[in-house]
Amino acid sequence: MSASLNYKSFSKEQQTMDNLEKQLICPICLEMFTKPVVILPCQHNLCRKCASDIFQASNPYLPTRGGTTVASGGRFRCPSCRHEVVLDRHGVYGLQRNLLVENIIDIYKQESTRPEKKSDQPMCEEHEEERINIYCLNCEVPTCSLCKVFGAHKDCQVAPLTHVFQRQKSELSDGIAVLVGSNDRVQGVISQLEDTCKTIEIGFEAPPLQSQAAAPGSTSGAASEPARHVFSFSWLNSLNE
Repeated sequence: MSASLNYKSFSKEQQTMDNLEKQLICPICLEMFTKPVVILPCQHNLCRKCASDIFQASNPYLPTRGGTTVASGGRFRCPSCRHEVVLDRHGVYGLQRNLLVENIIDIYKQESTRPEKKSDQPMCEEHEEERINIYCLNCEVPTCSLCKVFGAHKDCQVAPLTHVFQRQKSELSDGIAVLVGSNDRVQGVISQLEDTCKTIEIGFEAPPLQSQAAAPGSTSGAASEPARHVFSFSWLNSLNE
């Protein structure tokens, strides 16, 4: 179960990094922005080299030197929104650098190259470099692939740890539902018992009416007592059912 939770956490973190990388892709070279990164008036970003390439493609008759346009001024359109960008005498070098994006790129690269912490992934005690990724059905313990191939669980049946986690989670949820239902039935039985006890107490506290109103040979008073017994036994039989 712990391994499955760690795996989900790792997958979520990896998805976050992938989404961040998509935001750092230059629309021209389709690679991660190469510093320096320039921000256009429309708030879209480009590698400065890509911005220079677009500018040269949009102004093919301007003089260049070493692949760089030397003429001042000019214009081109943003490749993302087609907004017209008007350059001053400094050309693409007059565009403002986006230092925030450059810092995010540095942080992303550091996180991408940083080795994974061992504490984030449960490791096998017998094979320290192997992650725990399977579950031994015979021994009912999580283990690693090498333990299945060469180790103590080579003759055991195993299953992916995530599958076992999902199955045990479902079984636990079903067990909880059964307990909740049983608790409701027990509470109902307790309420019925309490009502029966109150009925019996009222019956014992009531004054005897048989000697006052019963005629000789009358069985009305005697019949009331068996009636209570019949009620009690019928109620107990319903509980047993």
